[in-house]
Amino acid sequence: MAKRTTYKPQKKLTFIDIIKGNFLNRDEIKVYYKYFLLLFVLMMAMIYSNHLVNKKIKIVNALKEQTEEYKSRNAFAQSKLIKVKMESQLGKEVASDSLMTLESHPHKLLIKLDSTDAKTK
Repeated sequence: MAKRTTYKPQKKLTFIDIIKGNFLNRDEIKVYYKYFLLLFVLMMAMIYSNHLVNKKIKIVNALKEQTEEYKSRNAFAQSKLIKVKMESQLGKEVASDSLMTLESHPHKLLIKLDSTDAKTK
């Protein structure tokens, strides 16, 4: 006669057993090792892809900052170019009217009113 397999209850699974990893040695878990391994591989792939995405985001942000810098430099260069063009065009028109540029800047005149002039008003 065949020997009966007796059911021996295992002790309850506690939180400390889960932390230590003792639950992996239980008989009912050993059947599902392939699934745990697949889950582990998928989680590692997900973490690695997230790491790559974070690297790309940093690169994109650095490139955005560089483009903003180049745009501001371009705007500054264009404004200087427009000023130079306007000055050269103005110089041509002044030369055609036979006007000369000033060697010294004009002086500002300040007029002070006497107290006698203020009373008459």
